[in-house]
Amino acid sequence: MISNEQHDRMANAIRFLAMDAVEKANSGHPGLPMGAADIATVLFTKYLKFDPKNPNWPDRDRFVLSAGHGSMLLYALLYLTGYPDMTIEDIKQFRQLGSKTAGHPEFGHATGIETTTGPLGQGIANAVGMAIAERKLEQEFGSDLQDHYTYALCGDGCLMEGISHEAIALAGHLKLNKLVLFWDNNSITIDGAVSLSDSTDQIARFKAVHWNTIEVDGHDQKAISDAIEAAHKSDRPTFIACKTVIGFGAPNKAGTHKVHGSPLGAEEIAATRKALNWEAEAFYTPADVLDAWHNAGERSVQARKAWEARLSSTEETKKAEFTRRFAGQLPAGFDKAIDDYKKKLAEKPPTIATRKASEDALEVINGFLPETLGGSADLTPSNNTKTSQMTSITPTDFGGRYMHWGIREHGMAAAMNGVALHGGLIPYSGGFMIFSDYCRPSIRLAALMGIRVIHVLTHDSIGVGEDGPTHEPVEHMAALRAIPNLVMYRPADAVETAECWQLALEDHKRPAGLALTRQNLAPARTTYTKENLSAKGAYELVSDADAKVAIFASGSEVELALQAATALKEKGTAVRVVSVPSFELFEDQPADYRKAIIGTEPVKIAVEAAIRQGWDLFIGSDGDFVGMHSFGASGPAKELYKHFGITADAIVAAAEKKLA
Repeated sequence: MISNEQHDRMANAIRFLAMDAVEKANSGHPGLPMGAADIATVLFTKYLKFDPKNPNWPDRDRFVLSAGHGSMLLYALLYLTGYPDMTIEDIKQFRQLGSKTAGHPEFGHATGIETTTGPLGQGIANAVGMAIAERKLEQEFGSDLQDHYTYALCGDGCLMEGISHEAIALAGHLKLNKLVLFWDNNSITIDGAVSLSDSTDQIARFKAVHWNTIEVDGHDQKAISDAIEAAHKSDRPTFIACKTVIGFGAPNKAGTHKVHGSPLGAEEIAATRKALNWEAEAFYTPADVLDAWHNAGERSVQARKAWEARLSSTEETKKAEFTRRFAGQLPAGFDKAIDDYKKKLAEKPPTIATRKASEDALEVINGFLPETLGGSADLTPSNNTKTSQMTSITPTDFGGRYMHWGIREHGMAAAMNGVALHGGLIPYSGGFMIFSDYCRPSIRLAALMGIRVIHVLTHDSIGVGEDGPTHEPVEHMAALRAIPNLVMYRPADAVETAECWQLALEDHKRPAGLALTRQNLAPARTTYTKENLSAKGAYELVSDADAKVAIFASGSEVELALQAATALKEKGTAVRVVSVPSFELFEDQPADYRKAIIGTEPVKIAVEAAIRQGWDLFIGSDGDFVGMHSFGASGPAKELYKHFGITADAIVAAAEKKLA
């Protein structure tokens, strides 16, 4: 353990970088970095296994700043420990346009930022996902290649958000003993004292969900160190409640909400420099302190080299598999496996629900890709996400590939992000599409980070039927399509479902959602096509010469569009039918292709058992829309489609009215 004097100077380096950066930006949260600096100093100088010069080392410990508003704590640590892409100039550009040092940590802006945090509680759940991935991969590849801890730092806000309870309850159940959560227990929120709004006994809460709990003085380096040592010996995840003073060292503002989310001001910073005996000018760290921090950053170099030696000496097949998985590459032959499956479907096109088509596609996919980690939010029989290759993960056996997330959509979606960020696994999960509302914050963050996470969203329309309007999504496709960098798929049959799964898995930089039906659908594609037509986002299923009517549809409504086309053609009207499995992929296409698919027909009709929003891309503002204009109702699915006027007859009537 370093001397108390050296510890204090190293911790103070964090404090002053934080307060100086916030002051220069005239924006930010100095209180948490100042209060949690002692915790971070102990962790980063003695325990955290990391190498700034090799930041993506697969066996590094993960550190998640769940309380992302305290971002200067993380940025200061990255700079001080020697990450090459975090310079003092980056610190000076805190919160400025184009800077790596955004207001909240952003994954991909700089190495060492393990996840995007900002919405409180997300980081806790991300850390749970990382710990799940570590345990799963350790059982698969052995402790020689995977044996590390996940540490997270949270604040009162993280613990108040409901997602935190979903995450910690699962972590306690799974006995994720390599997960350590520090609580910056400073008793302050933006409004003032925590007591204004909360009186939860957090220790009792964590004990109730089977965590090891420890309470320490968050400014006592020995107490913090002893707590981490105890955590390493626990057979459960550990919650270390660190009693801290927000804005530690500021003579007039420490311990108050005034230091939470506002600059200290020049006068208070000067007083803090005097109180902490820090004579260095703004943004300058004394050479001896910076050297000590750089030494801390080099502390794990030998451990990293030893790990590389173990990887090098690993049996070739296992080594190649491990390397491929952490590179995020799919194995050779995956495209052929999907192509062969499409040939089988063409031989005998099935009339099945797309949730069942998804299960059938996953039977092929999970047999070929050992890295898929499936799951469901207690809806496995409904989501059809568990295949023959998948046994359940349990607290005592992580050899399986299937996660029972429980009724925890919030926590599931955020933990999946953590699994993907950890590397080595591709997570997918199942839930009802209506409950994508519960997953939405995490789906949005996955899109913001550009990570491969796949959400199976079944029961995608009023086709849910008897469950009624509470379970019938009508605005959800539009809401999900509105998220930038998220690819939503709504396949029309088994072939499109297989193609959409292929596309979702091959996309390294975008999360995906698959909207799937409860009800059976007639096949839209009955002949084999080697090309993945769904990759275009929209393509023609029927293409009559001199068409007067163009019908655009997705998912279950493609069947209705094809029926309407047949009826119109029998009446002498030429028609084009366009299947639209993905708006996002269509918008990725060249302008000429998009123009050709939209076409010049005088009558354009879109059909979807959802709201119109978004479909004007295809039909323009004067096109007709056959779909939902209200919430749903309770009753058999076929009756609901008739009740709400989503039928082939309604499409024909709309076309004839426009043609008249």
